[in-house]
Amino acid sequence: MTNKSTSFIENKSQLIQYFNDGIKEDTNLKIGVEHEKFLFNRTDLKRVNYDQIKKIFEILKEKGWVPQLEKDKLIGLKRENQKITTEPGFQYELSGAPFKNIHSVCSENSSHFNELNEVFKSTNITTSSIAYDPFNKLIDIPKSPKERYKIMTTEMPKKGKLSLDMMYKTAGIQINYDYTSEEDFEKKFKIGNYLAPLTIALFANSPFYENKPSGFLSYRGKVWQETYRGGIMPITFENVNFEKYIDYVINYPILFLKKKGKYHSPNGQNFKDFLNGNLNFLKGNIPTLEDFENHLGTIFTEIRLKQVIEFRSLDTCNFGCICNGPSFFTGLIYGSLEETYEIIKNWKKEEIMEAYINAPKHGLSTLLHDKKLIDWAKIFLDLSKKGLEKRNEMNKNGKNETIYLKHIEEIISNKKTRAEMLIEQYNKTKKLDFLINHEENFSYSGF
Repeated sequence: MTNKSTSFIENKSQLIQYFNDGIKEDTNLKIGVEHEKFLFNRTDLKRVNYDQIKKIFEILKEKGWVPQLEKDKLIGLKRENQKITTEPGFQYELSGAPFKNIHSVCSENSSHFNELNEVFKSTNITTSSIAYDPFNKLIDIPKSPKERYKIMTTEMPKKGKLSLDMMYKTAGIQINYDYTSEEDFEKKFKIGNYLAPLTIALFANSPFYENKPSGFLSYRGKVWQETYRGGIMPITFENVNFEKYIDYVINYPILFLKKKGKYHSPNGQNFKDFLNGNLNFLKGNIPTLEDFENHLGTIFTEIRLKQVIEFRSLDTCNFGCICNGPSFFTGLIYGSLEETYEIIKNWKKEEIMEAYINAPKHGLSTLLHDKKLIDWAKIFLDLSKKGLEKRNEMNKNGKNETIYLKHIEEIISNKKTRAEMLIEQYNKTKKLDFLINHEENFSYSGF
């Protein structure tokens, strides 16, 4: 296996090979899910701080989690193929192991939620499965001690007015998929981007801003559209291959650089300058594959490529309906890829981008390619079901992965997203306290 930290990049073919190394066999496709949640103090709904996160991590160490440090700071935990990390405002993230099916993804999340519940019982901490913090002002949110977040906090607002909201006040679900070839990557990349408006609308779960409705169903979706280095990549609407993706991303300015344990702040130069040995503060040094991989992680677009394809447009949800987004897209991406691609391949950039901008506010009533998103939701739900049935991945009770689509079926049947349900609940009392410890009212588990 290549040592990414010592393998210097001397030509573009090494970068292309990096993505080629991510290619998997049809029989070895996995699904990885990363899931963020907010943690609050139960008494005043203020966000947890570093000392509280350390206490949570200390309790979880008893469950076999191993501490991860940056210098002397505790920044995460690791257990086999799972990681727990915290985002800039101490949003709590479980990066799950890659699994063959949604049954295993759901089982992992359910088990971890049980671990967290034990933590909550012994602390004054609680959670809410909402995708934008509705209780706290940006200025009041504690900040992570991670050095790269300090640099990002300075740099990100310069070119994206809601970048700090993204960093400190949003929580999402990311689904990671494998690709079997360059052509397969292109189809999955386009599907993820072209369906971003539908994803935002269908999984909308962030309708509040500072204790009242924001006017959006997915305010998180709106925030990410106003984030530096975010949005839908323009190359999505062209023929895409590994080389084109590389040519695009190396022209992004370097956001931060870590060398020999030291973080360097940006000076406006891009990764291409680094490749050419022209980075001022490193005196002719060229990057390693690890530097390239870190750079890829500083691009915050809706769909992102590493050695997996990352789908990043879903609002976070509770541990029941978290299974629904991954099952929906797994049916499309692994079960009905050709049929899905055939539908979207001729959609125009202008109509996709207009729907993308409108979806956070108008949800499933948004128009895309002469249909409302609610109608596209029905079409793609049927395709997803067929794909999951074709995969025929059974749980111990002999049921396939379609059991996890219940949340989406109810949304389509009721023509009402989770966000709209939350707004209805808010309108009864004009308060948001129901968001804490009352998640069972909005749970659509498929277990």
